[in-house]
Amino acid sequence: MLDRATICVRAGRGGDGAVSFRREKYVPKGGPDGGDGAPGGDVVLVATHQLQDLSHFRHRHHFTAPAGGHGRGGGRRGADGEALVVEVPVGTEVHDEQGAVVADLTRDGARVLVARGGEGGRGNVCFKSSTRQAPRFAEKGLPGEERWLTLTLKLLADVGLVGLPNAGKSSLLAALTRARPRVAAYPFTTLEPNLGVLELDERRAVLADIPGLIDGASRGAGLGHRFLAHVERTAVLVYVVDGAEGAPAALAAVETVRRELSAFAAALVERPAVVAVNKADLMGAAARDEAASALRALPWPRAVTLVSAATGEQLDLLADELDGLVAAARPEELAVTPAAPAVLRPGAERLEAFTVEREEKDFKVRGAALERLFAKADLDNPEALAYLQEVIERAGLNAALRRAGAAPGDTVLVGGREFEFA
Repeated sequence: MLDRATICVRAGRGGDGAVSFRREKYVPKGGPDGGDGAPGGDVVLVATHQLQDLSHFRHRHHFTAPAGGHGRGGGRRGADGEALVVEVPVGTEVHDEQGAVVADLTRDGARVLVARGGEGGRGNVCFKSSTRQAPRFAEKGLPGEERWLTLTLKLLADVGLVGLPNAGKSSLLAALTRARPRVAAYPFTTLEPNLGVLELDERRAVLADIPGLIDGASRGAGLGHRFLAHVERTAVLVYVVDGAEGAPAALAAVETVRRELSAFAAALVERPAVVAVNKADLMGAAARDEAASALRALPWPRAVTLVSAATGEQLDLLADELDGLVAAARPEELAVTPAAPAVLRPGAERLEAFTVEREEKDFKVRGAALERLFAKADLDNPEALAYLQEVIERAGLNAALRRAGAAPGDTVLVGGREFEFA
């Protein structure tokens, strides 16, 4: 089971605007008719129950959406880049490079846009005016967003079976459900979480067998805190202890597990809980009474049940307890989706909204609208450069640079590009 993966998503580049002029018989000077480039495709993550883990990301880490189509003559706009849909299992948490949560996809069909396609460039028809009747330049499309994301799968289960290694969690899961986890008489037999479905009176409950925890697991000991994350989404916890080792050992095991859960996430020890004393068939009457009395003296468990996964003893009683707890504590399935990113369109921001900062000998210009304007300009085209000069003059950039102390020959940085101030 692969429950963690790192991927790179890249949205499609926007299409370039077209430089074209109307050419028809008897229309000698038809004027510009170059269409706009289309935006590139977005990258969208979608949760689905068809996937069980993140293993399909084991050999593929890069996902790139199609680019937008270029504009064409006759005022024809390019074709929009198709969105790239990347499927992930339900329960996937998405983190950005800084570790912040981008989305928590806990419902089938939940989706989040993680990379927005680049904006398309305008065709030359957009630049015609009374003084510029035949513009021979157009804008370039902008590159799409590119991000590295970390995907973390946290199992969605109603009940989590937790306990020390070799307490009989896998045997209990097999006895309660039709799951067939690996079972053996040595610690750390379970190396990954296993799921099973428990048929209750009026509902079903999903049980998760979490690999054995040991002292220091929250700090990475044993199987570490990697699998502790799978406990976070469970509504009810079942502390499975080995009753054959005696009451003191059972108490110590419960306290060890609760201490590690609390160190990982304090809210976990507040979850509704049941203590299942397993291997009751190996306990004498005195040992049963001692273990039951010691564990029932604890203030937090809803119930303490002596069970045997081997013989099926009192498994019905344990199932009834879980039925009531799951019905009362089942969490609502909510998909936490961040606010939609701002859509950047031509003219959405004022060109005059920029700042000029001096960095040693250079001058750095910051402003979303201006940076996009420079990024889309065809700097190899003299007409495009002339138009760019007109726009930045009207926006007041040259005056602002002079006020900041810029002199001819100084370097000006705009959106990662270098220019010489003249």
